[in-house]
Amino acid sequence: MINLMLDNKEEVKRALVTLAVEKALLDIGKPTYDKVLEILNTEYHCHLPDCYEHPKYLNEILKQLSGNAGKVIVESIARQLEEFNHHKPIKKFLEVIYN
Repeated sequence: MINLMLDNKEEVKRALVTLAVEKALLDIGKPTYDKVLEILNTEYHCHLPDCYEHPKYLNEILKQLSGNAGKVIVESIARQLEEFNHHKPIKKFLEVIYN
């Protein structure tokens, strides 16, 4: 029962991160969202929810975006997750995408 509760808490954190990333990408525009998903799929063989466990993938992709789009996306994600960054996995995710 305790393991199930821990799994559920991790799934909630994963969902929060996924939604924050998705919203930040869509706020920039659908073409950017589509491009990030395509790179995740072709280069890393994963999907948006996998960025929770592998924030380095997202970090690398955001660095490839033109202009300051990557920085804007990271700042948007951080704002959305601000109230949850006391959770160690979310804090670690934010630290990785900031670098």
